[in-house]
Amino acid sequence: MSAVTLRHVAPADADAICAIYNPHVRDTIVTFEDVPVAPAQMAERIAQVQGAGYPWWVADAGGRIAGYAYAARWRSRAAYDPTVETTIYVAADAQRGGIGVPLYEALLGELADRGYHVALGCIALPNPASVAFHERCSFVKVAHHAEVGRKFGRWIDVGFWQRMLQR
Repeated sequence: MSAVTLRHVAPADADAICAIYNPHVRDTIVTFEDVPVAPAQMAERIAQVQGAGYPWWVADAGGRIAGYAYAARWRSRAAYDPTVETTIYVAADAQRGGIGVPLYEALLGELADRGYHVALGCIALPNPASVAFHERCSFVKVAHHAEVGRKFGRWIDVGFWQRMLQR
């Protein structure tokens, strides 16, 4: 893989982000969406995240987006404002290529610098790769909700992993 540059997302990245995300929509339980996202929809999501003041990072490998990570509001009550939910996806051909951890750490570092207190990762289960990744990034499991989602005709559990950003 080419040298990787970590940078904030640009609207022009929407196509590449869809190419990473949509196979998960179609083929896996890692997202509960069931209809692939069009690039225009993804561009709107990027604008919403950025417009709400949350960071969105991409890993650019020689002009090709190989992964992305962003944060968003966790819950709508003001008391939750210091908490964010984080998301990361890495292109299938770039997984285990050493970009996921630096990408996530860039996001988490910016969140800490901005004064956020807690980052939460929501993982559809089973997903041992995502669990291992989050734990490698110093997240700890704090919740398990049984059968809260349904996709591909089966019930799916969800777990939450947490990382303290401020002590």
